[in-house]
Amino acid sequence: MTHSLVTLFDLDPFRTSGAGSLFLFLSVLMICIFTMVSIAIWTEARRKEREAYYKAETMRRLAESSNDAAKYALEMMREEQVAQSRDFVREDLKRREGLKIGGLVNIGIGIGLFFLMKDVGGPPMVGALVLGIGVALAIYGFLLAPRHEDR
Repeated sequence: MTHSLVTLFDLDPFRTSGAGSLFLFLSVLMICIFTMVSIAIWTEARRKEREAYYKAETMRRLAESSNDAAKYALEMMREEQVAQSRDFVREDLKRREGLKIGGLVNIGIGIGLFFLMKDVGGPPMVGALVLGIGVALAIYGFLLAPRHEDR
């Protein structure tokens, strides 16, 4: 099997350096990772679709009935919706705080890289690039990121 893959991809020049095996390993690894990620995303989408379907079906059946159990179930669904909105606010706050922390960390790393590269004779613009990314993240996190009350 390996011989046919080597012939198929014309990896004979790599055979002497051992890079062919590494290339083959990394290629198979990337295919496996992307396959796993796509399956995970697909299953999550199917789960959300089923949840939405069951919730809509429950609402339809509750609308058809008119007893106390239906009123109780509707009240429970309203409470669940309020809890979901609280979770949304928490997740929004967590995302903004992550942007702020990520920006500040990148700023620190960028400054450090700038001076390190300047001292060792490398291009200091590498640090300036990371610093610029950090500044952009921090500005977005502190000033521009939409807050829950803005929506």
